[in-house]
Amino acid sequence: MDLHDLSGLRSSRRALLGWLGSASVLALHPGTASAAAGPVYKDPRAPVDLRVRDLLGRMTLEEKVGQIISLWATKSEIMVEGGLEFDPAKASANYPNSFGQVTRPSDRRGGPQVAAVAGGTGARWRGAASTIAFVNAVQRWATQKTRLGIPVIFHEESLHGYMAPDATMFPQAIGMAGSFDRELMHDVQAVIGREVRAHGSHLALSPVVDIARDPRWGRIEETFGEDPYVCGEMGVAAVRGLQGDGAVLGPDKVLATLKHMTGHGQPQAGNNIGPAPIAERELRSHFFPPFRAVVERTGIAAVMPSYNELDGVPSHGNKWLLTNVLRGEWNFQGAIVSDYGAVEELATIHHVTADREESARAALAAGVDSELPDGLGFRTLVAQVRDGRVAQAAVDAACGRMLALKFRAGLFENPYADARVASRLTGNAEARALALKAAHRSLCLLTNDGTLPLSPGAHKRVAVIGPNAAVARLGGYSGQPKVAVSLLDGVRAKLRGRAEVLHAQGVFITRSEDRSVDLVELADAAENRRLIAQAVEVARGADLVILAIGDTEQTSREGFAANHLGDRTSLDLVGEQNELFDALHALGKPVVVCAINGRPPSWPNVVAKANAVLGCWYPGQEGGTAMADALWGDMNPGAKLPVTVARNAGQLPLYYDSKPSVGRGYLFDTTSPLFPFGHGLSYTRFEMSAPVLSQPRIGRAGSVDVSVTVRNVGQRAGDEVVQLYVRDEVASVTQPLKKLVEFQRVTLAPGESRTVKMTLDRRAFALWNRQLEEVVEPGRFTIMAGPNSVDLKSVALEIA
Repeated sequence: MDLHDLSGLRSSRRALLGWLGSASVLALHPGTASAAAGPVYKDPRAPVDLRVRDLLGRMTLEEKVGQIISLWATKSEIMVEGGLEFDPAKASANYPNSFGQVTRPSDRRGGPQVAAVAGGTGARWRGAASTIAFVNAVQRWATQKTRLGIPVIFHEESLHGYMAPDATMFPQAIGMAGSFDRELMHDVQAVIGREVRAHGSHLALSPVVDIARDPRWGRIEETFGEDPYVCGEMGVAAVRGLQGDGAVLGPDKVLATLKHMTGHGQPQAGNNIGPAPIAERELRSHFFPPFRAVVERTGIAAVMPSYNELDGVPSHGNKWLLTNVLRGEWNFQGAIVSDYGAVEELATIHHVTADREESARAALAAGVDSELPDGLGFRTLVAQVRDGRVAQAAVDAACGRMLALKFRAGLFENPYADARVASRLTGNAEARALALKAAHRSLCLLTNDGTLPLSPGAHKRVAVIGPNAAVARLGGYSGQPKVAVSLLDGVRAKLRGRAEVLHAQGVFITRSEDRSVDLVELADAAENRRLIAQAVEVARGADLVILAIGDTEQTSREGFAANHLGDRTSLDLVGEQNELFDALHALGKPVVVCAINGRPPSWPNVVAKANAVLGCWYPGQEGGTAMADALWGDMNPGAKLPVTVARNAGQLPLYYDSKPSVGRGYLFDTTSPLFPFGHGLSYTRFEMSAPVLSQPRIGRAGSVDVSVTVRNVGQRAGDEVVQLYVRDEVASVTQPLKKLVEFQRVTLAPGESRTVKMTLDRRAFALWNRQLEEVVEPGRFTIMAGPNSVDLKSVALEIA
């Protein structure tokens, strides 16, 4: 527990003692209060647990079940016929016992002429004014026209920005992870949280801390990469940015939802929601730690289980996972909310239940408190309690946890949003500046033969070519920001008055740019070859070619249904992109590639031949400016790869923290990756010392300080990420060849040096032994430091 946690506990105790000093004794009993004092649940001075207890004691079964469902497509039941406005009379008729939650008020789901597309990507968006008017109207009805006046909680998607019109779009999650910058993650999520909150929602479905071990999986871009420690650190920073550190939300904060517990990022065959064939020790040593770190170090409000199964048990019906581990071992006190449709999928996909009613029972028994997006299964719980199939206590527990979120969020005191505040905060100059900073710090220089950085004016005619040149790729779970800068926009602005900028499409990747379409079709090959010929002619007249290739929001995405796929069997560029590169490379001119992608760039042909490759991921709304700044040296790329980049799908799964028996070799191919985890170059050069220990020997409960000195020996200021790894040389169960246990990004001027000190404690050395006990075993450990997971210097540590 850190100081923030201790401070929160002390504050809660002070609040409880202060309230007890002034509260009526009668108020301690559910459903009773003095006439003067009013109900305990309406007293903002009362502790949350007492407010929950008091309110539960006043509620009917129907009202309790109403609090654990949500409305999405069923928003049609509370909106005026043929419109998007809230209809209080209709709401009272259809929901006389109210409802607890609304799914994504920013979209038009449930409204007229809105396609029923899972994930909401097909739903046209409301504007900010419409969203806020809807939220406020619902809250007025809920607080003034229902029996107990319980406000509604609204949730939104906010993976790398509030997923609604005009909101700020930051680099995709995997790019943010590559920044290796905890403070930046915190600041970005704080801006995202305030934009969500300004529009009336108090719950954000973010962050994602699944470790990702299969780049065939289309959702890899949503993750923080393959390493448990990085995922945990970024998750902690994200939650603190969204929620803050207090027990009660500040005015610009939102409750966070930790996703998706667990095994989601290594599905069988790389197929979304596929089984995760992972043993318990592997779960505890690799997949659990990011979730555990967030639960134990923050006041995380909600956790969302994953769609997949573990050892034959789907996560949404897994009591061991959600109750024994999450609540029992880690003492999670928040709410567990389902992923969209996952409760019903216990029957329709996994076949571990027979119908909707049994699915609801199984999920509730496992520990799920609220069913998203429409609560169709949980709506059956009233009847199931009445006929004895479900215990009322289970409904009470789930309802109590959802009510606690509302009290923590301050909804009973002020559930409303202000359109003027939303207009002032959303996509403003401060947010744009942070989006540019985040884009700068997420760019990773993968290869460079000295061509970069470019000199302004050195090339009189610059050709910007490729399917990702003139479009700002934002990635999945994106809204449409006020401003989105493409690479072509950025280069034109950079070279205005200095050079002529030429442009050619080169190829199209897919037949459409609509990410919501179910069927993804590659662009016509014959037409692409005609476009390649045109691009070659344009490039022939240029001094330099900047080629923007990679993915689209169709070729790397969540495959949320059998008719809406997003996973792939091939890791290389799709369509005719390699043909385009080869044709341009054959001209003999410098070719600099900007890799704009959701999946890791497993592009061996391009990597082998390009003069330089700048890894950009999806760099957010200011990405075009950031990429141009990096190409011309106005900033120095310093990000690292948060994943191992395989050469081809035949190497999978491939991750750096593998066991000693992995990698014996292949016939006719290599085991080495295209790029190792933690890789990233710079325009300057760094020297890094071997790690120095504060003591060579510690006890099993001890800690050791590790110092590493970094010096910038080049001619430019730049960033380096000091990466600290540990290997347990002899253990009772097999251990990884190395595991990351600390990192720190530093900025150094030319000639500057800095000694970075990091402390390693029990967490860095513990393992799960043959009895599945978490222990530190005595023996020799190797402590390694370096700029990536391969180029390491080491020192020995003895644990007695």
